[in-house]
Amino acid sequence: MKNPKLISAFIALIILFGCEKKTDIQPAKKDQPLINYVNTFIGTGGHGHTYPGATLPYGMMQLSPDTRLEGWDGCSGYHYSDSYIYGFSHTHLSGTGISDYGDVLLMPTNKFHFNNGADGKEGYRAHFSHGNEVAEPGYYKVHLDSTDIDVELTVSKRSGIHKYQYPNSNKQFLVLDLEHRDKLLSGEINVISDTEISGHRHSEAWAKDQRLFFYIKFSHSFRTDPKESQFRFLKSTDKQIANLLFRNPNNEPVYVKIGISAVDIEGARKNLEAEVGNKDFETVKKEAQDYWEEQLEKIVIESDDLNKKTNFYSALYHTMIAPNRYQDVDGRYRGMDLEIHNADFDYYTVFSLWDTYRAAHPLYTIIEQEKTNDFINTFLAKYDEGGIMPMWDLAGNYTDCMIGYHAVPIIADAYLKGIRGYDTEKAFEAMKHSATRDKFGLEAYKKYGFIPVDEESESVSKTLEYAYDDWTIAQMAKAMGKTEDYKTYIQRAQYYKNVFDPESKFMRGRFRNTWFAPFDPYEVNFNYTEANSWQYSFYVPQDISGFINLLGGKDKLEAQLDELFSAKTETSGREQSDITGLIGQYAHGNEPSHHMAYLYNFVNKPHKTQEKVHQILTELYKNEPDGVSGNEDCGQMSAWYVLSSMGFYSVTPGSNEYIIGTPLFDKATINLENGKQFKMMANNLSDTNIYIESVELNGKPLEQTFIKHSDIVEGGTLEFNMTNQPSIWGTKEGSEPKTEITEHRILPSPFIAKGDITFRDLTEVVLGTSEKEAKIYFAIDSDDFKLYKAPFTISKDCKVKLYSEKGDLKSPVLTTPFFKIDPNLSITLESEFANQYSAGGNDALIDGIRSTKNYRTGSWQGYHDQDLVAIVDLGQQKEISTVKINFLQDQGAWIFYPTEVQCLISKDNKNFKALPSQKIDASNKNSELEIKTVEFKIPKTEYKYVKIIAKKMGKLPEWHLGYPMDGRSWIFVDEISIK
Repeated sequence: MKNPKLISAFIALIILFGCEKKTDIQPAKKDQPLINYVNTFIGTGGHGHTYPGATLPYGMMQLSPDTRLEGWDGCSGYHYSDSYIYGFSHTHLSGTGISDYGDVLLMPTNKFHFNNGADGKEGYRAHFSHGNEVAEPGYYKVHLDSTDIDVELTVSKRSGIHKYQYPNSNKQFLVLDLEHRDKLLSGEINVISDTEISGHRHSEAWAKDQRLFFYIKFSHSFRTDPKESQFRFLKSTDKQIANLLFRNPNNEPVYVKIGISAVDIEGARKNLEAEVGNKDFETVKKEAQDYWEEQLEKIVIESDDLNKKTNFYSALYHTMIAPNRYQDVDGRYRGMDLEIHNADFDYYTVFSLWDTYRAAHPLYTIIEQEKTNDFINTFLAKYDEGGIMPMWDLAGNYTDCMIGYHAVPIIADAYLKGIRGYDTEKAFEAMKHSATRDKFGLEAYKKYGFIPVDEESESVSKTLEYAYDDWTIAQMAKAMGKTEDYKTYIQRAQYYKNVFDPESKFMRGRFRNTWFAPFDPYEVNFNYTEANSWQYSFYVPQDISGFINLLGGKDKLEAQLDELFSAKTETSGREQSDITGLIGQYAHGNEPSHHMAYLYNFVNKPHKTQEKVHQILTELYKNEPDGVSGNEDCGQMSAWYVLSSMGFYSVTPGSNEYIIGTPLFDKATINLENGKQFKMMANNLSDTNIYIESVELNGKPLEQTFIKHSDIVEGGTLEFNMTNQPSIWGTKEGSEPKTEITEHRILPSPFIAKGDITFRDLTEVVLGTSEKEAKIYFAIDSDDFKLYKAPFTISKDCKVKLYSEKGDLKSPVLTTPFFKIDPNLSITLESEFANQYSAGGNDALIDGIRSTKNYRTGSWQGYHDQDLVAIVDLGQQKEISTVKINFLQDQGAWIFYPTEVQCLISKDNKNFKALPSQKIDASNKNSELEIKTVEFKIPKTEYKYVKIIAKKMGKLPEWHLGYPMDGRSWIFVDEISIK
């Protein structure tokens, strides 16, 4: 072949063929129904807080067994370690830390019972074993050993069916218990006919006003004639519990069909008729499992590892059982104003947004775009009904739980990805409204550019998460052409700089413009949300470049990450059950850590991301009941696994980028709603070949360590070539992902680096700033500002104002009051206060600064399970007439008044005279936050020493939630005033 044209054509064909072959990745195929890979028991042990019962994707009904009545590990109603079932209720929460729901318990049994048996007496609960238990998506079955009854459950979206096979035709009883689980406010059980019952359950727990209506239809009749005393409907006179006795002479299976509604009984009846009607159990079960199969087919994976496939599809399953529909088949629903509304979109509840905005909702933007529109329309409806988009809403209730305003990034992320099936202008208005209120520290955040410790609890976490949320508002404003809004919110997005301590390199609380001290990054305290400083100091996903600059370069961030993952696993300070799944101080069991392993990509060390991600995927997720390293949290823990196991993760929702980690499967295919496919393949993958040697996107080399959202939803291929050694892929400058803020820069506020806010003789004040080359100006008791050049001394009560300047930038003016303590006055503490509740240290009880009712602001001194013993030395003998001391009561936080307060006075600190003590009945239940001032009158005689003893209550009272855990009380004390 010597013809140049033919040779060129032949070469072109080879190149073309080669390119086509390179992109010709066949989609992953399933080898059996995907529901077979779902283990609904994963997360039911340990602290996963999931349930194994029957539900549908995003369904209203969660029909599941209840094995536990209370306690943190009973939040879902079921725990794998239990051996008794109390019954089967119709609503449950998946993976949360709260124990609401468990509505309308039904329990087949063999005797009349009005007692559940939890007290050890005879009751309707029954023993069971896992060997006689089967759970699949949409279906649950168990044998009750105590009564020899077989139970099967299946569901539709808003309704379900129970199937009971009694051992014989005699004594076929069914208990209906409305008092089960949370506090019953009102209940109603109506007998409509000998095969129909309806009613309602109105309850209170974490959500204060929960309303549920039900309609039940039985396959067999029960007697309603009160003259037939052996066969009748019995209802407890003092409890909302009923007993039914079925007429079933042929011992046929008994079927119980039930519909539920948050609107009314008629809604529950319509839901049942529309979804179940005359269908038999097997038909409803098949429809449920076909629905689940269709859902799981949105992502198909190939792997020879059964456990990994089980973990994946169980995780995908868990991402799809919340949020929950909260709307009847006719479109009606109960809104956040608790009134009845109607919508032409699907309306939902159970948005655990502090958790799910990180990975679950980004996953939904890939595989659930239509539902994402429904979720956002739901947010906007809640905004109309209640005046604010939800933080964590439940059953028509705002709970104000957790922090941030994370409906905002969900909307911004969807909008920027082109998902816009809602009123975008109204959405932007609602986003700004969330960010401009004065609650939850926002007033201080807007004023100072950070939240001071002494003004709001969890101040560091709130400052950091507000700043990220504001960045997403800025991105949406920019896309919508709203330039002034963009400027406002991109500046607020930089407020994280104000809680960065340049000396320790950690995010720290600012207490009266000083750094909260003593500081221990391992300490769990009220400055952080379910975390310590280690676990929040990397939370700047919107400006990782700016964070790198604060640290001093990429090598500093890499070193800090290395130390994070290699640090000791112990924490100090407050006990926090959510901090689990520890690798060093990385806590995978709680959400603030979820992005951290991917930060190595930003410093051109992707092999370290690959190592850590593979470790988390393979060590912290298991095909076992205790297979989730923390609360599953409404799909967030599972969404992390789903995304990460495919090889990428959403570090910064709103950036439209996914950061590459390492794949876990040979093949994965995302079947998109638009009919396209995104196909992934990992060549040469094994348990040791966890490192990426190269990547090809749509047949072309991918040098960057991230992909874009459009790469996925437009369809295409992503091919990983794996190796067993770290490679150079992603290490070149420019291949790393970036998030950075380059416009409308702000200047961090200066701080008091050294100096005692309360002092005796004098204190030397040193000012500092995290911004290089910034100038600091200060003024004392005036507006006559001077350039700070050297430390200065304060010797009296005063107010110090300060701000910084750099070029055209100027920080807000901050004011710090300094207090001079009587130099003759001193205090000796014979008991040890908790470090995280020091209130400023040893002199806090005589510094003249009074506290509010919020113990989390750091101005109360806390003593755990010990008496307070304090001796105040007046410096010389003085005539004193009164001694006052303040105590705080916040029983929900385990803070109780002391049971007795004693005051003793002395002239020589050896011989003390006791005044009549004052006793307090501290154990009485009182949900109010209160401050009690205990006052002692003293005969006018000169004394030098005043001794205060406050006796602890110790073990919490039996009515308290902490009693079963052998909880012990705190004493919180503020100021000892002597006149």
